[in-house]
Amino acid sequence: MSAPQSLPVPRGLPAPNRRLFLQTLLGAGAALGLSACTAAAASGPALSSTAPLPTKVPSGTGLAIASALGAEQLQLQLSGLIKQIPFAVSSWPNISAGPDVINAFRANSLDLANNAGIPPIQAHFQGYDARIVAVDLTRKPSYLFATKPHSDIQSVAQFAGRKLAFSQGQAQGVVLLRALREAGLKDSDVQLVPLTSDQFLTALEAGQVDIAPLAISQAPAYLNQYASDGAHTITTDVVDLLNLLWAPADVLDDADKAAAVAAFVPIWAKGLVWVYENPSVWEQEYYVKTQNISAAQARQVTALSNKPLLPPSWDEAIAWEQQTVDLLAQGGYVKSFQAETLFDRRFEHLAAAAVPAEYRS
Repeated sequence: MSAPQSLPVPRGLPAPNRRLFLQTLLGAGAALGLSACTAAAASGPALSSTAPLPTKVPSGTGLAIASALGAEQLQLQLSGLIKQIPFAVSSWPNISAGPDVINAFRANSLDLANNAGIPPIQAHFQGYDARIVAVDLTRKPSYLFATKPHSDIQSVAQFAGRKLAFSQGQAQGVVLLRALREAGLKDSDVQLVPLTSDQFLTALEAGQVDIAPLAISQAPAYLNQYASDGAHTITTDVVDLLNLLWAPADVLDDADKAAAVAAFVPIWAKGLVWVYENPSVWEQEYYVKTQNISAAQARQVTALSNKPLLPPSWDEAIAWEQQTVDLLAQGGYVKSFQAETLFDRRFEHLAAAAVPAEYRS
């Protein structure tokens, strides 16, 4: 089956503007999400960033927690962990892309979100203060480089001179930059086509880009449809190490909300473990029933998934985030800064303490 021509991709896109790296517009879907949810108002006394975290969540405390495509909320429901949340979740907005999360934080419509390592860097460069409160390390690649149909590209070295889908404010963009550096290529050696990650599949299908980094959850369905037309993936060892929870600084400056965040971190960690230990349930209840993919495709996705790793020390995560900052600074996308300022180490022990030892290292 040939790639459909009825899926339009904007033509004549400008080259990526590095100085505007972080000025991504809020997407329409996220805008709708913001209008439909409101984070719980500040309710507690002020809490210094150096003060110990409160250990009790006062009655009446609430948080708005992002649930990308409903995944976070569903895993807590299926596992029964949602009953352990000791506060009201005012909403579970479907907001996931880093730029959209930042806009939701700014609009006071979101208190806590699950993202990769890039959005906190993005927020910092925009002058918005938010902090990382939980870290899950991903040792296996979370993204695959997919080719357009009828492609002869077999390695990252062959990306030279090709059109590459480039999401400047999301993890996919940094994965691509890391892969280029490992192959000895500079940004100027390729054509970076600025798109948001939700445009990648359409761009590949229509042949508007040669390569796009796809999430492992997207790749099986894409290949099942276009492999017969020559589409394929290019395997690399490039990982996107950080899967994290983060929150606005003003949320963590509210003693009651900080207590709620601290109470949620262990539940989040247990939810990751539950999904990993119950793949058949997750495949059916999430991928098949809510994402409309086949059971076979769902099994392909979970086979590529990472085992949760909730480290008791964040030293490796901080070093990785610093490398990412430096990589972006070298390319002219951000100004360099100390990545450790993004981490609130008062929360460092909470996720690891909630899971068995095999999920800590």
